[in-house]
Amino acid sequence: MTADAATTRARRAPGSPWLTLTGLILLSLIPVLAGAARLGEVTGGAALTSHNARFIDSPFPVVIHIVSVTIFSLLGAFQFVPALRRRRNRWHRVAGRILIPAGLLTALSGMWMAVFYPQPLGDGVVLTVLRLFFGSAMAASILLGIRALLRRKFVAHGDWMTRAFAIGMGAGTQAIVLLPGSIIFGSTDELSRTTLMGAAWVINVVVAETVIRHRARRLPSPNLTRMAT
Repeated sequence: MTADAATTRARRAPGSPWLTLTGLILLSLIPVLAGAARLGEVTGGAALTSHNARFIDSPFPVVIHIVSVTIFSLLGAFQFVPALRRRRNRWHRVAGRILIPAGLLTALSGMWMAVFYPQPLGDGVVLTVLRLFFGSAMAASILLGIRALLRRKFVAHGDWMTRAFAIGMGAGTQAIVLLPGSIIFGSTDELSRTTLMGAAWVINVVVAETVIRHRARRLPSPNLTRMAT
């Protein structure tokens, strides 16, 4: 088998990449629609309530967060389509120039809100620490992805950006796991809310690492490449 044939085979992921794209977009729509509703409250002069007071009093961070996470999640989903990641395809590079600042703004604005916004019922110190930890991990992953790109380590770049995307998609998974928790324990139970939100981030990170490991197994080995040359 030649190196070109091995590389072509490595690019073929099991299943349909468009099915993966559909799933990621559907998962993104949960926080995106919630964010759009929040954006409407902030910009549309909604009545002040205990749920939206912190956002209306200081709208700039939440507006930045909603806009950036919407771009990052929806546009980022298309980066998992192999045909759009080909080295000669301009889509990946152009989208990346948008995704990197959007991802950093998502992480930084999320951490700012965790520290400076008043905590709603059900949120506590542990959840704040988790938000800061995963927000920092997301920002660090993006920066490490940039460093790998500058060093032309494209596989490492993709791995780090996959990790950042998984963390950024935490809100979608959290919405799913929090629904049964809210029914069983109530929406303001601090222990269950903290546990489930933390579990959602962990689930996404585990999925990301599984994808990365699977992708690495499909890459042609150096020995195969040397034999082909």
